[in-house]
Amino acid sequence: MQIKITQRVVKDLEPPKHGNVIRYDSEVPGFGVRITAAGVVAFILGYNHQGRKRRYTIGRYPEWSADAARNEAIDLRKGIREGEDPLQARENDRTQPTMAELAEDYIERHAKPHKRPRSMSNDEQKLKRIILPRLGRLRVSAVTRRDIELLHGSLKKTPYHANRVLSLLSKMFTLAIEWGWREDNPVHGVQRYQEDKRETWLTIAQLRRLEAALRDYPDQEAAHAIRLLILTGAREGEVLSATWEQFDLKRGRWTKPSAHTKQKTIEHVPLSRAALSILSDLAERRKGDHLFPSRYGHGPRVTLRRPWVQVLKAAGLATAEKYQGKRRQLTRYRPTVRIHDLRHTFASHLVSRGESLHKVGRLLGHTSPQTTARYAHIDDAALRDTANNFVLISKRRT
Repeated sequence: MQIKITQRVVKDLEPPKHGNVIRYDSEVPGFGVRITAAGVVAFILGYNHQGRKRRYTIGRYPEWSADAARNEAIDLRKGIREGEDPLQARENDRTQPTMAELAEDYIERHAKPHKRPRSMSNDEQKLKRIILPRLGRLRVSAVTRRDIELLHGSLKKTPYHANRVLSLLSKMFTLAIEWGWREDNPVHGVQRYQEDKRETWLTIAQLRRLEAALRDYPDQEAAHAIRLLILTGAREGEVLSATWEQFDLKRGRWTKPSAHTKQKTIEHVPLSRAALSILSDLAERRKGDHLFPSRYGHGPRVTLRRPWVQVLKAAGLATAEKYQGKRRQLTRYRPTVRIHDLRHTFASHLVSRGESLHKVGRLLGHTSPQTTARYAHIDDAALRDTANNFVLISKRRT
């Protein structure tokens, strides 16, 4: 006998001794409630599609109420009358890739073949720590612009980092479109945070304090790596991944392979006497193919993060921050300059001493003066001399 399925009817259901029992609704054709011998209750919808009998599970009780399940059954029947098959749609949805699978394909199919190791490592960290904990289980096709906005908004205290996460997601969804995993990019239209331009660079006085701290630092290999960054304007990844075969110490030249440069071109960089002195010292203690081999196995050292913070702390270029540990209050030190600012410093001091943007750009591996100009911040003393020249000119004219 069919009766209207209500909350009370569902509560009064008795489990059978074996198998399961279905009670069908008297008002919505095919709508019913099923109870198993284990007492599991679920709402179902029976229907016909292209001559085949189908049974779709709407959801379990009490997660679904009787009224909510009834409304869902009514909506499903509308689609069925138009030729839809909700069971097939659910099966198709289960085979669609998740964000975790997109992340894996992004690294294997895009990052590894096309990005530098350091950039790929940064992407992996963003995926592991930020993106996948929030979106990893979602189907790629199910992610909405609202999902992206909430994730981006949760990072508003670090706007630069938040925007880099957004850029990574945008690239991932662009690839998802190319691979036929969805038709649009939900990142489009999400407003990025305003970013203040980072123009920090070290003065001569600060460089002297930094060198004093480097001289006293116990790990002189790490200290030499930082010195090379100062003396060459190279990127951290270029220095750490460098191998001895790239250097011609007699001719004083560093040949950077295209795989290690941002422009993906081979670069031939002349080295200063100070840089060559450091390389000679390293050569005497050579331990393998890399200038800075890993202390934990094969390959190169991958980061200078810890030495950088410790050296800046000793040089008075890091700020102390108190935070509460599990048992007591602790102090951590935050650098006031980034390691990439050494590249700015290299360019700025050279331009301040009258070197052309073209020459400085060649040393940095830039292809246009406009790119170098972003790094070259003129020293106050050089600007003051220019201002004084104007005064002298004015005096002569009067």
